[in-house]
Amino acid sequence: MLNVGGRLTRIIIRSFATKSDEIGNLVKKNKVVVFMKGIPEEPRCGFSNAVVQIFRMHGVPYDAHDVLQDEELRQGSYKSLFKLVSNNDVNQIGIKEYSKWPTIPQVFINGDFVGGCDILLEMHRNGELVEELKKVGIKSALLDKENTSQSESTKSKK
Repeated sequence: MLNVGGRLTRIIIRSFATKSDEIGNLVKKNKVVVFMKGIPEEPRCGFSNAVVQIFRMHGVPYDAHDVLQDEELRQGSYKSLFKLVSNNDVNQIGIKEYSKWPTIPQVFINGDFVGGCDILLEMHRNGELVEELKKVGIKSALLDKENTSQSESTKSKK
C-alpha cells in the first residue's frame, strides 16, 4: 500500500531495476541473439532483413526478439512511480541502453554485443563472421558450399 495524496493505493510493481538482468539473460540464452524490427519470417525494416538474410546464408540458428512488440525492450522507459516511492530517478533500460548502441537491429554472439547491420555485413564480407561463429561451435553453411565448389572445381580440372 502506498499513501498517495491521502489515499492508500495498492500497487503492483514489476522490478524494473532488473531489466538489465532480463536483457542479459536473453542475450546469453542462445549462442546468437538478434534484436530486430519484426520477426525473421517478416522483417519490418531493410536492415533487419539484411541481418536475417546473412544468418540464413550461413545457416545459423538464432533467437530473435521483435523490438516493435515491446517498446520497453527497445527504448526503456522512465517510471515516475519509482521517484514517488524511492525519490531516485530509476530508469528501465532498453536494449539500446544495454548495448550502448543507438540502432536496431542488434546482434549478440555468445552474450557479447557484435553490432548492427553494417558491422555484421562487413564481418560476412571479410570472413570474420565465419570465424566468430566457429568460436562458439557453429559451422557456417557457407563453408560447406565453399568445400563443395572447390571439390567440383578440382574434379573438372582432372
